Amino acid sequence: MNLTITSVPRAESIRDQQFSSAALTEVRWYAAYTSSRCEKRVAAELKHLSIESFLPLYSSVRRWRDRRVKLELPLFPSYVFVHLPLFERLRVLRVPGVVRLVGFSKTPVPLPDDEIARIRTILHDQIRVEPHPYLTVGKRVRIKTGPMEGLEGIIVRRKNKLRFVVTVELIQRAVAVEIDGIEIESVSHSN
Repeated sequence: MNLTITSVPRAESIRDQQFSSAALTEVRWYAAYTSSRCEKRVAAELKHLSIESFLPLYSSVRRWRDRRVKLELPLFPSYVFVHLPLFERLRVLRVPGVVRLVGFSKTPVPLPDDEIARIRTILHDQIRVEPHPYLTVGKRVRIKTGPMEGLEGIIVRRKNKLRFVVTVELIQRAVAVEIDGIEIESVSHSN
C-alpha cells in the first residue's frame, strides 16, 4: 500500500485565491457591518490599530423628562467604513463588534470613492444632516453652487422644504440635507 501525503492549503489562502492580486492590494473603502450600538467602540479600536476608518456622526437633541441632551449618533447605524487593501481584511474582522465586511456571496465589495467623498463633503461643511429612508427613484439633481457644489442626489419635498438625499447604494442607506435656496439642476443618467 502506497500512501501519498499532500499538504492541505490553509483556508485563508483558498479564500484569497478568488481575488485578483490587484484587488487584494488596492486600497479601497469597505463597509464593516457591526453589532448593534458598537459603531463608536469599533471605530476607536480601528484607530488604535492604525486602520483608517470613517464613522459619520450627526447631532440629535433628545428630550428626557428632566433635561435635553445633545447626542452624537451614527449616521448609518451598524456601519463603519474602513479604508484598506483587501488582504488586510482579517485585521478588521478580528475587531470585537465587527460582524463582516459588506458584500455578496461572502466576497467584500468596495464602495465607490465618490460616495464616501459626498458624505465627507456634507459633514465637513457642518451642514445639518440626518438619516433618511433609502430611495431608489426620484428626481436626480446636481447642486450648482455653495459648499456642496457638484454633489448629485435625489430631491424630495418635506413640509414645504426641499431636501437633498444622498444614497450609499451598497448598504442601502441614505442621508438628507435641507437645501432651500440652493441652486440645483436636473441630472440625466443614461445606462
